[in-house]
Amino acid sequence: MPKLVSFVIPACNEQANVPVMVKAIEATMAPLSYEYRLLFVDDGSTDQTLTVIKAEAAKHQHIQYISLSRNFGHQNALKAGLDKAEGDCVIMMDGDLQHPPELVPLLLQKWEEGTDMVYTIRQEQADLSLLKRKTSALFYDIINNMSDIELEQGTADFRLMDRKVVDAFKLIRENDLFIRGLVKWMGFSQSGIVYYPAARLSGQSKYTIKKMVRFALQGITSFSTKPLYMAAYLGFSFAFFSVLYIPYIIYSFYQGHTVSGWASIIAAIAFFGGLQLMILGIIGLYLGKLFMQSKSRPHYLIKETNIGA
Repeated sequence: MPKLVSFVIPACNEQANVPVMVKAIEATMAPLSYEYRLLFVDDGSTDQTLTVIKAEAAKHQHIQYISLSRNFGHQNALKAGLDKAEGDCVIMMDGDLQHPPELVPLLLQKWEEGTDMVYTIRQEQADLSLLKRKTSALFYDIINNMSDIELEQGTADFRLMDRKVVDAFKLIRENDLFIRGLVKWMGFSQSGIVYYPAARLSGQSKYTIKKMVRFALQGITSFSTKPLYMAAYLGFSFAFFSVLYIPYIIYSFYQGHTVSGWASIIAAIAFFGGLQLMILGIIGLYLGKLFMQSKSRPHYLIKETNIGA
């Protein structure tokens, strides 16, 4: 009996990409001796993405879909797909066609050789803007230096996971999902494959610089308490330097030197005030994560699906 491969594809405003995605995966899987299913997760699209997915599902029995009640974000949409996906292995892909389906046979080959998880490493294209390349490199540098996990430069959410890995991932209940880090933390046997992203067929990238910064903070605070230690070290350092300043104050007092320079005093106050706010912000991030986790809200809510129909 052939093994079953499930594809989990989050889609947000990808109405033009869905039919092309279906054809590309079908062309890739046709020569292979696997059964396969495509599970689209509509993450609160505001265009006709869900309508297009339903039309494709009506034509193909191997196409399933989940429609979330609103936009819960890319990571939660992936979680929804992984929770519902069946099969011997699951392949996660984005719905914008930048994850090349031509790489799927190589992922399956590595899996058949005994690797539990096969992830991909994106090589940046030469025509990518300098700002995008620098921010992407900075993202991984910050994650690796500030957290307790090590991610290769360019690690993507395009990966294959064995059934036992998927079942283990489904046990994770933390509120702030950072899947790239979580799968690395989980262990199991893993190997990476380098790929060059294809050009986006239509639509716009959902990862703005603002979202990348938030994603980095999410990853750091999910896997490390190093920022809290850094805040403590900064506090001790400035307290130490302030103690060294006391002899100068005593000397100035007995020598009758007047202390002038309101500008420097205000600058110092502003600096230390900003430093304190930064440290409080770091502490607030961790407290906020505890607060949201304590609510135990689900990662997503399903509005409709054809799974089990």
